[in-house]
Amino acid sequence: MKSITTQSAPAAIGPYSQAALMNDTLFISGQLGIDPKTGNMAEGFEAQARLVFQYIKAILKAADMDMSNVVKASVFLKDMNDFGQLNEIYARQFSAPYPAREAIQVARLPKDGLVEISVIAMR
Repeated sequence: MKSITTQSAPAAIGPYSQAALMNDTLFISGQLGIDPKTGNMAEGFEAQARLVFQYIKAILKAADMDMSNVVKASVFLKDMNDFGQLNEIYARQFSAPYPAREAIQVARLPKDGLVEISVIAMR
């Protein structure tokens, strides 16, 4: 296993890697919408979701991949009422065939985030 890291995404806030590459499969840890200027969560769902995808793209790039390599996404929402807005933002990140996905409402996310997304990508 090889750890994949980039300065273009927030550093891990615990004992884990931004991503782990095993053979041709990349496992990207859950990304939060942390504002790179302040280190705090960005204001609002849309701002957080956009940052999450920005960080996922940066980590994919560090592994010589892009969004077309993503085969699975796991989405964690603080409020399922944000599901429609998530779908709008999500649809702009991918093209068909879309990756498999689940979206789950959770009681709480790290740093009180509104959305966290992890992905699996393959070469």
